[in-house]
Amino acid sequence: MGADDYITKPFSPRELIARIKARLRRNPSDSNVMDQSGRINIGKLIIDQERFLVSYNGQKQDLTPKEFELLRYLAKHPGKVFTRDFLLEQIWGYDFTGDSRTVDVHIRHIRQKLEQIPNSPQFIETVRGVGYRFKEV
Repeated sequence: MGADDYITKPFSPRELIARIKARLRRNPSDSNVMDQSGRINIGKLIIDQERFLVSYNGQKQDLTPKEFELLRYLAKHPGKVFTRDFLLEQIWGYDFTGDSRTVDVHIRHIRQKLEQIPNSPQFIETVRGVGYRFKEV
């Protein structure tokens, strides 16, 4: 499920903080994407999480709330492949009753707004038969 550490009860707050800091040091790729203000910077793409804004090449891009959440989620995990069903659960919630192709439609809209060359994904790659991943920097 992704766990790589375990602390038995009772534990001290100092030990918890020390283990969190150690975990953050072990995965530097997360800090390369996000700056101090919580903005995600990938080349000319900037995702400002606090202001709910996306800009590419210096121009503001109008994304719907779900497009923004989907782009932000993928960008926070570069290189990791997510299935449509997993993305539906994370972005839309597990009680969403629509079709998993909803993810495809939103990805297409994001690409139309951000990609410069049609049919040549610059940010979000399709992993055939599995789902999507954000390209690693």
